[in-house]
Amino acid sequence: METRSFGSTGRNVSVIGLGCWQFGGDWGEVSDLQALNILSTAVESGVTLIDTADCYGDGHSEELIGEFLSMIGSAEDFGLTVMTKMGRLANPHIELAYCYDNFRGWLDRSRKLLRMDRIPLVQLHCPPTPVYSNNEVYDALDRLVSEDVIEAYGVSVETCDEALTALEHNIASIQIICNILRRKPLEKVLPAAKAKGVAIIARVPLASGLLSGKFTETTTFAPQDHRTFNRFGEAFDVGETFSGVPYDQGVQAGREVARIAAEMPGQPTPSQLALRWLIDQDGITTIIPGASRVEQARLNAEAATLKPLSPEILDELEQIYTKYAAPHVADKW
Repeated sequence: METRSFGSTGRNVSVIGLGCWQFGGDWGEVSDLQALNILSTAVESGVTLIDTADCYGDGHSEELIGEFLSMIGSAEDFGLTVMTKMGRLANPHIELAYCYDNFRGWLDRSRKLLRMDRIPLVQLHCPPTPVYSNNEVYDALDRLVSEDVIEAYGVSVETCDEALTALEHNIASIQIICNILRRKPLEKVLPAAKAKGVAIIARVPLASGLLSGKFTETTTFAPQDHRTFNRFGEAFDVGETFSGVPYDQGVQAGREVARIAAEMPGQPTPSQLALRWLIDQDGITTIIPGASRVEQARLNAEAATLKPLSPEILDELEQIYTKYAAPHVADKW
């Protein structure tokens, strides 16, 4: 699989990574055995970047990744970069929680669960907006680097403005929602990050599954799936669920993406088309789709083998964005 330089870390990572939110819940039921098989399939398919967070299943996602690493030997043996996120365990989730003592406690727990002495990358997990401009936060992160708790740090953001603020500091990466239906990061964030040598990790690349083209207006999700309980932002930022696009509009957009994929040579899946679109965007380093089935992990990785999309297809996809998503998301996030 194609790899790209990961910011200032000195690491190279696969253009398709693996997001592991689904191993901790909020996406329906994924058994531990399924999770381990998905991790194995992803790595066998060329994935070298694994993303998790300490709050996914209250550490269960990290624990499963740690178990997988112990099964294969170590992350280094397979050239893997494992990154986690921290901050959402804070209760209350306020700016003051983002301090050295809490960071150290959260990371010591993550290191134990991941079975790693030093974590390659930790990201602040969508903290309150003032955190991104707080110099003391970055001083604490620098201290953790000097103590060999982490190799590098970055931020996961909700908004483009938060990303641009974080770029004023010594970060290695920005994780941000970007996909065919969420294009605002292309305007300023990606060019600014590229100019500073900061890696961009595109999350929610399939708009919570809308871009798979498999959903209909009557599709239902499990009660513990965020696509049920956060559809209107009841639990966290609504932009994390279906990328903030109204479900019925997203379903129609997904159908259009599926039609385009079916007309392409080789007939890639709609998800592969959506992932290839992201690979083609200048400034994106890597993409972290999740997978709840082994076959999804394999097909996601194969998206990297597709040829760059033609101008005609790019134009069609932009028309889909303009029609179904832009009125709802273009001026937000």
